[in-house]
Amino acid sequence: MVASPAPVTAASSLRLDAEGALRDLVGRADVALREDQWTAISALVERQARALVVQRTGWGKSAVYFVASRLLRDRGAGPTVIVSPLLALMRDQIAAAARAGIRAVTVNSANVTEWDAVHASIAAGEVDVLLCSPERLNNPQFRDEVLPRLAADAGLVVIDEAHCISDWGHDFRPDYRRIRTLLADLPAGIPVLATTATANARVTADVAEQLGVTGSAGGAGAEVLVLRGALDRESLHLAVLDLPDPAARVAWLASSLGALDGSGIVYCLTVSAAEEVASQLRAAGLEVAAYTGQTDPAERERLEGELRDNRVKALIATSALGMGFDKPDLAFVVHLGAPSSPIAYYQQVGRAGRGVERAVVALLPGREDRAIWEWFGSQAFPPEETVRATLAALSPDAPTSVPALEARVDLRRSRLEAMLKVLDVDGAVRRVQGGWIATGRPWAYDAERYARVAEARRSEERTMLEYQGLAGCRMAFLRRVLDDPELEDGWRCGRCDACGGVTLPGAPSAQAVEAAQAGLDRVGVEVVARRQWPTGMDALGLDLRGRIPADEQASPGRAVARLDGLGWSGALRDLFETRDESGRPVDGETPVPLRTAAVRVLRDWDALWVGGSGAGPENGARPVVDGVIAVRSATRPLLVDHLAGGLARWLEVPLLGAVGPADAFADPGRHDVNSAVRLAGVARRLALEVSPGTVAGRRLLLVDDLTDSGWTLTVAARLLRRAGAQEVLPFVLGVR
Repeated sequence: MVASPAPVTAASSLRLDAEGALRDLVGRADVALREDQWTAISALVERQARALVVQRTGWGKSAVYFVASRLLRDRGAGPTVIVSPLLALMRDQIAAAARAGIRAVTVNSANVTEWDAVHASIAAGEVDVLLCSPERLNNPQFRDEVLPRLAADAGLVVIDEAHCISDWGHDFRPDYRRIRTLLADLPAGIPVLATTATANARVTADVAEQLGVTGSAGGAGAEVLVLRGALDRESLHLAVLDLPDPAARVAWLASSLGALDGSGIVYCLTVSAAEEVASQLRAAGLEVAAYTGQTDPAERERLEGELRDNRVKALIATSALGMGFDKPDLAFVVHLGAPSSPIAYYQQVGRAGRGVERAVVALLPGREDRAIWEWFGSQAFPPEETVRATLAALSPDAPTSVPALEARVDLRRSRLEAMLKVLDVDGAVRRVQGGWIATGRPWAYDAERYARVAEARRSEERTMLEYQGLAGCRMAFLRRVLDDPELEDGWRCGRCDACGGVTLPGAPSAQAVEAAQAGLDRVGVEVVARRQWPTGMDALGLDLRGRIPADEQASPGRAVARLDGLGWSGALRDLFETRDESGRPVDGETPVPLRTAAVRVLRDWDALWVGGSGAGPENGARPVVDGVIAVRSATRPLLVDHLAGGLARWLEVPLLGAVGPADAFADPGRHDVNSAVRLAGVARRLALEVSPGTVAGRRLLLVDDLTDSGWTLTVAARLLRRAGAQEVLPFVLGVR
């Protein structure tokens, strides 16, 4: 007897449609949905559910929302709105959508000129998927005019990289917190999907709670389907190599990168380090390029293409190249310096090995890592008095721009903007055309929560240090600290260095380290004094506005190095971060190595010399300066006096005096404030300590120990130029 064919149910028909959409998406006829993919898709399409999918990189989270979008659109639903954090992610997703016959567009900071056309296409029903950055959610026009129409008509709302919603996550973004408001305003029956690869149990619970928010007064919130899978990636071979200093780490890269199969990413913790390492590796004959947050957007796109097509061996990148970059055959990820969080680390290494059987993941930690972690940690939510001062400075009626607000609040601009975004989500302020206004709504400072977040950050830092010194299986450790629900007791990966599954090239030779050290031994970075006064200085009682007159400006100067790089940065950090038992900076003469470095910078500074057979007085050249002025320091007076005097003697010109604080014992003021407040403090403190006749008509070398905002050099140069100095060339040991 022949069995009758099974009846085609609505569910089986939907799955057939879903499988067909998946094959169109990936361009292969032999693919099938994973069970959790199908569970999420059916919940979204059939039940209009809210779902959170936490699955490892490469699992296929984007397939869930593109297949669901296709099915919903085929059934007459409105367009899908995807909130996506990075331009690289958007570009890849638009290309993937086109393969499945999905018309996708984006609005972000890189396509401003296309916004009107995109909005018109949305209104005409010509768009299946709109990808927008979280920052768009609070653009006044987009938030007030475009988003309400989208929210009312959307077929699906997707929050990609949803860990950014949670301030427990490694990459919390205030703009993502607005998604809570978006979800609460959605009409009933619009499905919502959140996806991430990097969330431990605490972050997962937090995101799920926020995902369930509805606009129902007093309601319990929507039920959220959470699908959380195993974190193990069978292609990843984890290893740690402890090398003594930056030169040894760069030498290892120069000698070992070429031996690694394929192409990959080398992550650095700072922009300066990425640029230095890229320069060193190029000098060693490797095809590499730097990719950082300061890289032009068009250049970023070009570099991503170069790596994707294997035309470079590696991109030397900061975390700017992270979430969403899609290269299935990425063969290695190396970290020159450890991220501060195991979640961030796993997210970055997850770029590798998605489409290859074996990928090498190497961590080369550095002694400087903790100082960098501490700096990033200092950018946390400000203390209550600062927040209250900001709220008091805002009007409920007339908008105040961020530059104008800077003159009234002692926060750097980036930190001020981040704080305003949090206050916006909390309902205390609102962004409008022209700036920010106060809403007048009650607001409470949640000190307990901020303290818990800070402690969680410190705990994650300790976890990363534990990982570096680990004797057991590295993948098991990461799975455990990331709360992998499928990790079994005693499980080992068999692939990491502790399990004997990977052996990295050993320590570089002495000759290789010497060559790397020679490259890192380069000294001299340009220091450009300010050319424009900040907005709103009149609010601080100072008549400083507009462009600084050319005859009051400093010329371009020089520093030995930046503090956030490699090479000489270590010696500078040791000098400036050393404290005595009371916490005050340790003062003393310029360390001998830095004296030599300072002289080298001056010798190589072409603008400083005329005549002779080479730079330097020993070669018969004459310095263009005919005097040295010190910036007298309240914290390191011996250091600056010794440095200025030594350079004057080497240049064979007189040390003429100083610019210094009017009160010799005055506190130097905070450096972690915004530009306007910092300038106000400097302008009120500094005074000329030599007679105008002493500097009139002279070209001067202005010597200080460290520059950060640039205002001390700018104000000191202005004082000297107004006293008749013909030119002022600044020199400092370090740039923060």
